Amino acid sequence: MHTFKTVSDIRIAPGGAAKLDLFVEGLCANKRIAIVTDMVVRKLGLMDAGVHALRDAGYDVMIYDQVIPDPPDTIVQHIADDMRAFDAGLVIGFGGGSPMDTAKVAAHLAGCDQPLETMYGVDNAKGPKLPLLLIPTTSGTGSEVTNVAILTTGKTAKKGVVADSLYADRVLLDAELTLGLPAHITASTGIDAMVHAIEAYTSIRLKNPISDALALTALRKLRNSIVTAVNEPSDIEARQDMLIGAMIAGQAFSNAPCAAVHALAYPLGGFFHVPHGLSNALVLTEVMKYNQPKAEKWYGEIATDLGVGQNGTALIDEMLRIKDATKVPQTLREVNITEDAIVMMADDAMTKDRLLMNNPREMTHDAVVKIYETIL
Repeated sequence: MHTFKTVSDIRIAPGGAAKLDLFVEGLCANKRIAIVTDMVVRKLGLMDAGVHALRDAGYDVMIYDQVIPDPPDTIVQHIADDMRAFDAGLVIGFGGGSPMDTAKVAAHLAGCDQPLETMYGVDNAKGPKLPLLLIPTTSGTGSEVTNVAILTTGKTAKKGVVADSLYADRVLLDAELTLGLPAHITASTGIDAMVHAIEAYTSIRLKNPISDALALTALRKLRNSIVTAVNEPSDIEARQDMLIGAMIAGQAFSNAPCAAVHALAYPLGGFFHVPHGLSNALVLTEVMKYNQPKAEKWYGEIATDLGVGQNGTALIDEMLRIKDATKVPQTLREVNITEDAIVMMADDAMTKDRLLMNNPREMTHDAVVKIYETIL
């Protein structure tokens, strides 16, 4: 038996974020909206027109702009408490993966009495949540259409909340929000989205025909648009293809979950604050080489669909080409990670059972160490 779930309301509207009052209709009964974002998005002014439109339409708006990368659970709990005090009737997550993940969990916490520590894991988040609108400003995480949120607990540990209550009630895709992204963020977030699609297509536990079709569609959208958007940053068509591709990849991996690439990437973010998309890009091709003996058939199908060859080596070469063409860092040393951290990172990666159980080839501690050593 296969199952497939996703958000029920997706709106694609270049320039739509400037007319937010039109996109919250039917979601907020009391006209009190809490917006969750970060200082970068706030300072860039990406929200300004939309917030003015909401206030002009009679909405009270509270903005929380203190979200940081790899959001700590303490910040999420604080935001949820503020939402309750504000009596928010709608939560808007506006930004990259961290603001959207924060908004998803905070909307759940503010809508029920469940303690955060009981929500980690799969299907442990229960109860009602506040209505949720998600607006991505990067083309990578796909968080706007997933039921997953990753938080930092303690100093470095990362834990996931995976539950249907985290699905947004509505998603707004506005490619104009991504026009000002620096090339390195465009590149790493786009490769992150390709990782989502590749891992969904090779996810052994919940792989299904719908996620397969979405993964291939996402990769076709992303493959060429990433390089174009990096080299021609004002190309709105490439930006929209990236945004839609990342969203479709998010739908795929939300149903056929990610695996070892993400498990090996998380320690880079947890210990060294390497951005999530770049962490995935760094470990991607070496993990693919390790998986190739078990994933060759699937890699070959992807390569054939993309028209780059007919086997796994062709797909790996294509991902290497994209990394070269977009100039993302390709060694741990380039992100200030040294050899003495490898065993610590490997120990941490091996605790990511939620991800490793989906990998097409069983991952060992020795293999993780070797992969990190290869990309050092």
